[in-house]
Amino acid sequence: MKSKTEPNVEKYNAPALSKGLDILELLATKSEGMKKSEIATELKRSISEIFRMLVVLTDRGYVGIDPLSEKYTLTLKMFEQAHKNPPIKRLTNVAAHLMADLAVRLNQSVHLAILYGSNILVIAQNDPPGNNVTSVRLGARVPITLTASGAALISQMPQHQRAEICAGVEFATHDHNKVFEESVDQVITTGVCVSPSMVIAGVQNISVPILDYSGLVVASLTIPYIQRLISTNDPDLDQAKTALAETGKNISIRLGAGVSTL
Repeated sequence: MKSKTEPNVEKYNAPALSKGLDILELLATKSEGMKKSEIATELKRSISEIFRMLVVLTDRGYVGIDPLSEKYTLTLKMFEQAHKNPPIKRLTNVAAHLMADLAVRLNQSVHLAILYGSNILVIAQNDPPGNNVTSVRLGARVPITLTASGAALISQMPQHQRAEICAGVEFATHDHNKVFEESVDQVITTGVCVSPSMVIAGVQNISVPILDYSGLVVASLTIPYIQRLISTNDPDLDQAKTALAETGKNISIRLGAGVSTL
């Protein structure tokens, strides 16, 4: 018998909403997309009920379909909706012109990321005016252990919490984890990390944490630093590291973090 104080879960069931959310959450893990039959199999639902949900989600702009492969994928609408959230909007507004200035001064790309499960999510990005750039696209999700951004994002967390988040990256190798742990140690010790990219050869990722008014890490600012072979006046890696740290500190201060917390 149910206790009088136990909530009546069945009273608040919303099957259609649950199915729609199940589809969105599933597609969020499948960058290559899925056919409706594959979605139905994965969610153990009939094709007809999945199709009805997909029609609605497509009409509302949350899901798109490739007419050739007949595969459904998430659009960026959820990302856009998240940007309307005041904390993220304030973060990107505060960082925008500082990031743009940094990209021009260093002639390097720069991006801002937040933690998203066991991934980083890029919420702002700037390219320099030069022709040769290496950048991460806006809205990209990258497994945390492959990134310097991730090292900065979880640098304040206790060891057990870091391990739990990293465990969500199924294909991470021993070498990936070793480089990542060294990057975390760099951030803890110096406030900034420099590590070789585990995605693109020759790129050195530089990353710093961004703090809010409470002194907690809310984002990371990162430069995928490239050294151009032609004669240029580009700042070197150490100069880029110093400039990134200064910009990260300025963004944090504008978010309310005290200088003593950096």
